[in-house]
Amino acid sequence: MHLPVVTEHIYRAIADPTRRAILDELTARDGQTLFELCSRLAVKHQISSSRQAISQHLAVLEEAGLIVTKREGRSKFHWFDGTPLRAIANRWH
Repeated sequence: MHLPVVTEHIYRAIADPTRRAILDELTARDGQTLFELCSRLAVKHQISSSRQAISQHLAVLEEAGLIVTKREGRSKFHWFDGTPLRAIANRWH
């Protein structure tokens, strides 16, 4: 079985500790806004990155298919999607 090229995006996305912390936060509580994520990252993980930096991390995670987003008015909500990780795990299963 050959995995699609996007697998490289997944590995790149999860290689960064800040992105893993974001995934941890979305696993703990799905459907968060950028503001909520920044607050939780600062309090729980002592990550004090700017909103712009966290937004860029979210874009990498979304490109890798690890999060999905939905806009509601002026807010954008983020949800974890473990499907790409399960596909990688199933490769060697």
